[in-house]
Amino acid sequence: MPLFSFEGLSPQVHPDAWIAPTATLIGDVVVEKDASVWFGAVIRADFGRIVIREGANIQDNSVIHVNDGVCEVGKNVTVGHQCLVHDCTIGEQALIGNGSTVLDKAKIGARALVAAGATVTPATEVPEEVIAMGSPAKKFVPLTDSARMWVEHNAAIYQELARRHRAGTKPV
Repeated sequence: MPLFSFEGLSPQVHPDAWIAPTATLIGDVVVEKDASVWFGAVIRADFGRIVIREGANIQDNSVIHVNDGVCEVGKNVTVGHQCLVHDCTIGEQALIGNGSTVLDKAKIGARALVAAGATVTPATEVPEEVIAMGSPAKKFVPLTDSARMWVEHNAAIYQELARRHRAGTKPV
């Protein structure tokens, strides 16, 4: 797994986290227990710190970057495939849908779902337990039963999948 120090700050990865061999972590990055960072993801903390809390998963080809301060991805969060997460805070067990963007100083509430392809603009606050839709994301509706299932179960699915990849992914 490519880990790079930057100006004396190196990624800190818990031994029970899983980092795909093609993911890249640079600088002041913290990855907690049972978190996972998937293939092609880039987490670059050269201006501030990025914290990936316990059980969170950052899926394939997503990018996380931070300005001054801390970008925090909460416990059991899912950041879907090809997302851009930039200098924001994502609350516990939130789900950031595939191809979506969350920008500077935005705050995503606990157990919220940012719909696939949505753009959360700078300093927007998405309340807890809603679906944020649109580009820009201005429509917030309560979680549907289907959305609630994704929010409640996706992190555990990816924690188990990361264990399988740790044991079963081998170069050929």
